[in-house]
Amino acid sequence: MFSPVIAEALAGRGIEVTAVAATAELRAMSDVDLFEWAAAGGYHLVTENVKDFARLLSAAQGTGKKAPGVLFTNSRCFPRSRRNPGPLIAALDAWLGAPAHPSEDWLQPT
Repeated sequence: MFSPVIAEALAGRGIEVTAVAATAELRAMSDVDLFEWAAAGGYHLVTENVKDFARLLSAAQGTGKKAPGVLFTNSRCFPRSRRNPGPLIAALDAWLGAPAHPSEDWLQPT
């Protein structure tokens, strides 16, 4: 959903990230497969797809299955513009720099 430029900028700040959009194998995965891949790797997912990923997270928590953290964003706060990814990069950097992360959260502008 997000430009690989964002992952590259975060990686340049020393943050370990993977851009789904930059990886053919990940791009080809269904939401369920991507959710399970992230859970297995101990990753957080960053997505605007609240409908599907909130449902997957709730189902995993209800059954005790391992789940990734899910960080939701929205296009009103963080327009997906290739011209100005700075606000999203800054907000992700700040969120990732926090000492702890809940299993479900909403990204806020910095």
